[in-house]
Amino acid sequence: MSLLSVGVDIAKQTFAGAVWIQGASRSLGEFPNRQAGFEALAARLEAERARVGAALIQLVLEPTGGYELGLAGFARAQGWRVSRPNPRHVRDFAKGLGQRAKTDKQDALLLARYGAERQPPPWAPLPAAVSELESLLARQQELEQMLRQERNRQQGLAGRPGVAASVLPNLAQVIEALERAREQVEAAIQEHLKEQPALAEQARELRAVPGVGPQSVLPLLVLLHRWHALTGGTGTAKKLTAYAGLDPLTHQSGTSVRGRETISRMGDRRLRARLYMCALGGVKGQNALRAYYQRLVGRGKAKKVALVAASRKILIWAWAVFRDHVSFQAEKALPQAA
Repeated sequence: MSLLSVGVDIAKQTFAGAVWIQGASRSLGEFPNRQAGFEALAARLEAERARVGAALIQLVLEPTGGYELGLAGFARAQGWRVSRPNPRHVRDFAKGLGQRAKTDKQDALLLARYGAERQPPPWAPLPAAVSELESLLARQQELEQMLRQERNRQQGLAGRPGVAASVLPNLAQVIEALERAREQVEAAIQEHLKEQPALAEQARELRAVPGVGPQSVLPLLVLLHRWHALTGGTGTAKKLTAYAGLDPLTHQSGTSVRGRETISRMGDRRLRARLYMCALGGVKGQNALRAYYQRLVGRGKAKKVALVAASRKILIWAWAVFRDHVSFQAEKALPQAA
């Protein structure tokens, strides 16, 4: 046996572990989600590995809002192979097995089996500079969401009878504080790009891709870095569109069944929404994206379908620019859009 598959279902305070050995899973119990728990798990796994003669430990964790990153980093330092599969893939795997119940213990057992049977790709952390940029962008997005919520409350309460006199001033104070916080984060993002000229140059190159604007370029840059880390820089454009959930799904059976074409929606829905808005704006200009969009519409494609395809094309072009460290060239992109 060359690989010991380990599944971990993790929460804020604790995590449950399990192993898959010779066609059967076995629970390892619950551990605290801190250094002492990591070390206790390592001791159990080293004993299991010696017992079954495994050459490698594979740790499978589902992304859970960052609670898994401490253990993931510890595992990589031990030389284990770490995988963080898409939760939807794991859910589909469970459905295929007919599993209905859901507990921490059962989820850990499921992940151990999933690792052994599906062999998910290894996880590689983002470079530190990119990870810091991602955290700043996440905070910026959180603040923007809170601002929208508070402004909606402010508008909803304005002029409404029965509202205490202190409520609206309090809302105004909160909005002002959130605006200051957002400005601070935006300044921190710009300072980070000044300190990381390589990232700033990559962002500048991506801005030349039709449809990519100031609001979308940095989230797109983080996605491309994540795909590069996941695939070791060898990932294809086709697999990237699948990773983002923009890969087309065809529903066809025999000669009479023709279902509506759609996309898999397997990736980050917020990123897909950004790319769609990029396409919506990009096709209004005189550029390669507009030419591609018009070709599709001219062939009878619905405008919304053509816009989704344009979103996919933006991602493909962006990956080529990022991967090859080249500037976007419309004359080369246009033949690809045929």
